[in-house]
Amino acid sequence: MRIISVRESPDYKNIAIKFFQQNWKSVRPIIYEDCITHSIGARNPLPQWYLLEQGNEIIGGAGLITNDFISRGDLYPWICAIFIEEKYRGNAYGSLLIENAKIDAKKTGFEYIGQGYHPWGEESRIYELQLE
Repeated sequence: MRIISVRESPDYKNIAIKFFQQNWKSVRPIIYEDCITHSIGARNPLPQWYLLEQGNEIIGGAGLITNDFISRGDLYPWICAIFIEEKYRGNAYGSLLIENAKIDAKKTGFEYIGQGYHPWGEESRIYELQLE
């Protein structure tokens, strides 16, 4: 099992774009293409995109971004688009991606802090990570 940072391994860029586009079909494909492409070589530490590889198969992925289209733009970073292929669920593989993102974000411990509101009328619970 290996976590791949697309920023550190840009040869995985197209694989990452395809993975997120296929697994988050509700998001316009250009969003992932543009965000992942511009994360490589960026001056800022965010966004970061991760793939979880087992053998020669990509079985999961996640992003660490500045905002997830929510009203609380004052809060960042956000873990987004976390996805584990269905046949691999139930093994806590998502936590591997979250732990890797936490290292990059230098934070620990989620705590519920309130609601955020999306432009399309939905709400999301917001959790924060305390800085060490």
